[in-house]
Amino acid sequence: MANNAIFARLSNLWTGFISLWVSDIEKEHPEIAYQNAIASMIEKYTKLKSATGAIIARRQDITARLDAAERELAGVAADLETALATNQDDLAVVLIQKKNALDTAITELRSDAAQATADADNAKDSLTQVKTEIDKLKAEKDRMLAQMQSAQARIQIQGQLDGLSVDAEVQALSAVRDHIKGQVAQASLGAELHNSDLDVRLNKLRQSSGSVTAKAQLDALKAARAAAQAAPAKTL
Repeated sequence: MANNAIFARLSNLWTGFISLWVSDIEKEHPEIAYQNAIASMIEKYTKLKSATGAIIARRQDITARLDAAERELAGVAADLETALATNQDDLAVVLIQKKNALDTAITELRSDAAQATADADNAKDSLTQVKTEIDKLKAEKDRMLAQMQSAQARIQIQGQLDGLSVDAEVQALSAVRDHIKGQVAQASLGAELHNSDLDVRLNKLRQSSGSVTAKAQLDALKAARAAAQAAPAKTL
């Protein structure tokens, strides 16, 4: 008994483990879960269709028996009228007994036929309901899988956007901007230092002095030339 209990518990544990494992797979692949559910519904539909066929066949058999009994009853009733009209009492008694048996059988057959008709109608309704559920499940499968694919695409795009860290890109540009500004400042500083160098200033001063001296010499030459031109005129 103890061993049986242990084996039962182990069996339940294994069954539960398999169930969880299958559940995880179905979460990762919902199309499998939907397909399994649809397959199960189709199997149920097939069995119900077979059962419905049997119920309808029974209804048809009872209806056929009822029709035959009613026809036979009509014949017996006609024969009974003939027996009564011809004073054949012994034959009339037999026909009355047969008529009574047929009346009882027809009453039972009518009850059976009514029940068989109700059973057939219920079975057909159930069959239609299961077929409707299968169609709804197929439509739900297509709709839900489309929603899942759309959600996965959005998640993937969001992940890509998250991976493209805008802050990091801006920081990289900021570093580039700072580098460029530093280069410009360094160039400006070099020019400033060059202009403030004493040798540079002295050269500029010498160039300026040379220009002043040349200008003074030019003025002196112009004055001498003017004086030379004026001297002959005074002599005359």
